[in-house]
This record gives sequence, structure tokens and C-alpha cells, in this order.
Amino acid sequence: MFFNEMKFGAVKFHGGVTCIQSRGGILLGPSLLGHNGSIGGTIFPPRGSTNIVTGATFGLMFFLFAMGVKADPMMMVRPGRQAAILGISAMFVTLALTLPLAFIIKHYVPMDGTLAESLPFIAASQCLTPFPNISCLLTELKMSNSDLGRIAISASMLCDVIGMTLVVILLAILQANFDPLKSAVAIMAAFLFVVSLVYIIKPLLLRVLRGIPNGKSVGEQYIIGTFTCVLAVGVISELIGQHFVLGPLVLGLMVPEGPPLGTTLISKLDIPVGKIFYPIFLTTSGLKTDIFKIHLQSLWIVLSVVMFSCVVKIGAVILSSRYLHINFQDSFVIGLMLNARGVCELIVYNLWRDGLLLTDQEFSISVIALIGVTAIITPLIKFMYDPSKQRVPLKRRTIQHAKRDAELRLLVCLQNQDGVPSIINILEASDATEESPIAVIAVLLEEVVGRANPLLVAHQSTRILQPSNSKSSHIINALRQYELCNERCVTVQSFSAISHAETMHEDICRVALDQNATIVILPFHKHWEIDGSIGLVNRSIQTMNIKVLEKAPCSVGILIDRGNLTGSLSILNTQSIYRVAVIYIGGPDDAESLYYGARMGRHNNVTLTLVRYLLFGSDNARERKQDNILIDDVRQAHNGNQNFIYQEQLVKDGVGLTASLRALENNFDLMIVGRNHQASQILMGLGAWSECPELGVVGDMLASTDIGSIASVLVVQQQRLLGGKLKSRMMKPVIISQETGYDASVTGPLTTQVSNDDAKWEIAIDRDRD
Repeated sequence: MFFNEMKFGAVKFHGGVTCIQSRGGILLGPSLLGHNGSIGGTIFPPRGSTNIVTGATFGLMFFLFAMGVKADPMMMVRPGRQAAILGISAMFVTLALTLPLAFIIKHYVPMDGTLAESLPFIAASQCLTPFPNISCLLTELKMSNSDLGRIAISASMLCDVIGMTLVVILLAILQANFDPLKSAVAIMAAFLFVVSLVYIIKPLLLRVLRGIPNGKSVGEQYIIGTFTCVLAVGVISELIGQHFVLGPLVLGLMVPEGPPLGTTLISKLDIPVGKIFYPIFLTTSGLKTDIFKIHLQSLWIVLSVVMFSCVVKIGAVILSSRYLHINFQDSFVIGLMLNARGVCELIVYNLWRDGLLLTDQEFSISVIALIGVTAIITPLIKFMYDPSKQRVPLKRRTIQHAKRDAELRLLVCLQNQDGVPSIINILEASDATEESPIAVIAVLLEEVVGRANPLLVAHQSTRILQPSNSKSSHIINALRQYELCNERCVTVQSFSAISHAETMHEDICRVALDQNATIVILPFHKHWEIDGSIGLVNRSIQTMNIKVLEKAPCSVGILIDRGNLTGSLSILNTQSIYRVAVIYIGGPDDAESLYYGARMGRHNNVTLTLVRYLLFGSDNARERKQDNILIDDVRQAHNGNQNFIYQEQLVKDGVGLTASLRALENNFDLMIVGRNHQASQILMGLGAWSECPELGVVGDMLASTDIGSIASVLVVQQQRLLGGKLKSRMMKPVIISQETGYDASVTGPLTTQVSNDDAKWEIAIDRDRD
């Protein structure tokens, strides 16, 4: 029960942890197994209760400290217009309607005296929309990157500021026994405490961080000092009449999220807090829950108030959404998200139980209501909202079907500086001209660590190089240098996607759709060392690539970067020749790679070799008719291009294909191939040996270390569209040259060699096998 996964280092929360741990405590507590005195005393002996409570206290303090570290304070005070309106309306409309309902029920419905006293407090707690609850829920549902998820998180952060202020005031009044003078003094003490953390502790932390070299981790003395401060501010919070979690939460907000300090703190809290102490707090809440002390009438009254508050909160969001022009279904989903319940409500209920505002009956009902609401809204959100279906393109976005002079919009994803040279070469080889410009959308991928909410940051578009004081600055400056060298025909827009590994593909697809990308180029999950061996392997990138291939609103390419093996110079502003080969077997993906290679072939410093593989002994011209049309179109467009070579390789089976590909291994800088191919005996038996299904059969073969290639490989998948009519048009050729007079009858498999004065092409036949 104590060890359900809650990984802080990756900012990952699983399985509705709050509800799972609470249910675990209920199972072991007086509601079930612990109802028998002998069993309960054996599992949780009275002499060990102090240790459990102490562990729960530490777990709660450091958990909320971690949530404060991962939160963005600026988003709390500047959440945006939509989030502010939705958050304020959800909070105050719920409070304004639910609290009067509680007093009406208290006046007209017979109930226990203790319930009558606590019902207004339970009703008031329903207006809360705590950020930790919503962040945990959306991370679990993998919706934190979605449009509605971002709105809900921003709205909850604003409500947290208001809610924390109200709770501080309420606690000060309760601690002062409603004495006006003492209440004012307690409120002022809490205010001065928070101000001192903001204006003393935060500047001190920033000063320490400025002394840490870029890319270096903080020392252990700073980590120990920070954790000591967490305990100290918790004690101070109690001394000034507040709950002990106030200080750690505010202190966490003062710590800059992300590296170096925030990331290190969160990683240190992963095991001790995420897997031991915090689950103890959740379990102790379940241990305090005793269903045998609940009266059915009291249960009905509390559940009626809770359900009414949920409906009111959803209704408030729907009404305010009309003003914001958000459709009904989306507003309903946001209302469900803002109804998320979890650890924050448990803290309030435990606080009120310790303060005798709730008896065991009201506490048990509140915990059961919390679990019930979470169990209802979670499947509803999943059923009503699928972020991937919100990003369906309305038109074809492929290189093949684009007009000849249309702008090519390339979205390139970069993890680090190592992949920049190869990306720059591909961008330069894509032949940006004033007649056919290129728009580069660069997305810098960074896995979110040390913060709870993902970010998608658009960097300022400027042609001035910025000081290189970070990893992203080096990458952005390299892309801006490329832009400066291609003025009037290249534009560059850079984004940083700081996201969870499981949902990073959502940001990529979102940017691709919003920016009208033609093709997305993704990094491969394996990194080659300079000696040709495989170094770093990032499985999360592989998972991301597979998801992008499934959901991308445009064509997708996966770049297997071996640029560090060739030692080739950049073709940017040089006379270096960039050797490109296109492997063509057949199918929409090969057609996309064919047309991308054809565009590269127009560059003065690019030599393009088109290698078409045909099955030896098969002369079915009808089946190859569509492929012939596409290839003839490309050849006609390159009529007169001395750097264009066309080859036909006749092979009998997969063994012949493998042998032919090995012969090409060191002749090119870049090889472009489609991911999937039309059914052919050429590929017979090769799929069984595939290690990376996202690359397809041929792409996986070219990426293997067994083949010994030093060429980079771009595996292309053409845009996948739903609907029979769109699918039937996928292979429809697009004329990229209007020149006439070209004889297309030379593609027969028995022709051995054809040439003209301008372009070269040849056929090779696999005769090595019987």
C-alpha cells in the first residue's frame, strides 16, 4: 500500500495515488480489517502511532514543498484572461451557492448536532480547485499538454493564491478564538512571514545559483541547507498560528524551478518522500476513516451538498465559457477537471478533525465523498476528451502534393547541440529560394524535471544573435546563422517544449498543426559515437517518435544522424558537395521521400542519386504504372541537371536487396527512404529481423550497425489521412515540371542503359544469385 509509484524525478503520478492510498488505509483501518480489535492492534499497535504520525507529517511537508518547487509563481499571478475568468467564476460561484445551501439544509433538515456545526465548513471546502490535485490528475491522464489541460492548470494556480489567502485568514481567526485584536495580529504575522520568504530567502537563493557554473550541479551543502530550511519554516508556521504546511509550500514557490537547484531537490525527494513518507500520510487518512460511525441520513446530506457543488462548479465554467467563446463540450470537460479532488482536501479535513470541527463521522463521509468524486470524474474526462482528435488537419500536408513554388515548412526537433550540423545540412540542401522559400520551425525538446506544469515557449524571432549562455541559445543561434545566410528565402521560428516524456508528442503535433508544417523531422533514439558504435540510447525518444508517427498532422521523417562519422563539412556557404540518395521501392512513403529528394536535387551543391529497386523476372507494367508516372515526373523535372543520376536495381529477394544496400553504404552523406513500402517479394523475410518498427524494414536495415554505413538516413512517412477518398488520392502525382518532350518509355526492366545529353541514369541487375 505504501509503495504505489509516485515518481517526482520524472514528475509522474500514477493511478490516482491519493485515492489508492486512502482506500488502502480504509482497508487496514477500522472500516474493514481494523474493525476487529485484535487484527487492528496487531497491524498498527498503539505504541507505533507516534512514529506513523511523525512520518506522515514529514511526508506532507516535503510533498507540498516539492509541489511548490514545481509550480510557476508567475502563472499564479498572471494566469491569462481565459484561466482567470474560469477560475474565479468556478471558485466564487460555487462558494456563493453551496454555502447558502448548507445553511438552508441545516435549518430545515433534521440532522446530528455535530453535522449541523460542520456542514458549512464542508460546503465551503468544495469551492477549492487546488493546483496539486489537478496537476496530478492531468499528468496521470496524459492531458497536461492539452489545450484544456493548460487552461485548467492555469485557473487552478490563480485559485490557489486566493484559497491560500482565505485559509491563512481563517486559521488566524480560529487560533485567536474569534478575538478581533488577536486575529489581526495573527494575520499580520502570517503576512510578514510570507514577505520575509519572498524578499530574503528568494534573493539569497538566486545569489547562490548565480555562483554555480552553467551546466554544473549544486553541491550537497546547498541541498542539506534547503531541507533544513523546510523544517525551520514549518516550525515557524506553527509558532505564528498557521498550519505547518504553509512555510514549506511558500518556500517551495521561492525556489527557481528546473535545473540546477529545483531539479536536484525533486530528484532527492523521489524515494524518501514519493515512496515512503507521503504515502504514509495518505494511508493515515484512511486509517482515521470509520464507516461504522456513519449514519445514512448524514451520508445523504453531505453527498447532496458535494454533488450540488460539483454541478454548480461545472455550470459556472460553462456560463463563463460562453463569454470566452469556448464550446459546450470543452467547457464541460474543464469543469470536470476543476472538480479534481485529492491531497489538498485531505489536508483540510485532517486539520479540521484535529481542531474538532469535524467528528469521526463527518471526516469519514468527507473522505468517502472525495474518493467517489474522483472515481466519477476521471473516466468522464477520458471519455469526453481525447486531445489527439482535436488536431485533425483539414487538408493534405505533404511534400509530394505541394505546388512546386509553395513554401516548404519544416518542423525540426532537436534534443541537443550534437544534432545541429546534420539538421543545418538538410535544411540547406532543401534548396531555399525566393521563388520557393523555406520556413523552419525548430522545437527544442526538454524533458520536464523540477516543475509540475509543462511549458511550450515561443522564442523571440530576431535576426540578432543572442549571448550563448545556455544549451538552447547555442541551438537557436546556429539556426539564426543559417537564416542570416539565406536572407529573403528562409525564416526561422524557435520553440522550447518543456514537457513530460509521455506527452511530448502532443506539443510536437500541436506546433505542427498550428504552424502548418509540411514535414516533421524527429531525432533517432540512438546516438552514434565517433568510432561507429552505439552510445546513448533514449527509449523515451523512441516512444515519442512512434506516437508522432501515429498522430502527426503532416508527413514525418526520423533522422538517423551519423554526421560525426563522415567528418564532412557543412554545405552552408561552402562548395562542399552533399551526396543524397533516394531509395525507391514503391508506396506513398517512398513517393514522399522521392519528392523531397527531388527538391534537394535542385541545389547546386547536391548530387542526387535515385535508386529504384525492381523484382527480377517480373514485368507487370500495370502494377508499376503509378510508380513509373511519379519517377518520370521527377526525371523530367531534372532534365538538364548534371548532378542527377537514376539507377534501377533488379533484385530477386531480400538477400539481394541487402547486398545492394551494402554496396551503397559509403557513397552518400544522406540516404532518404520511405518507412513503409508496397507489398513485394523484394522485402520477403526482412521484417522478422527488424529492431526498430518505427523505421520500417529498409530504414531499420540502414540504421543497423551490421550494415556498416556511415551515411545519415532520413526515414519518411507520408501524412496519414482518414477517409477512403483521401487515401485513394495519396499516390496521385503532382507535376513539378511543365517541360515536355521527355520520352518516358525507358523504364522497362530489360533496358540496360539509357542516357541523354543532360542527365544520367543506369540499371544494375542482381546476377550474383542463382
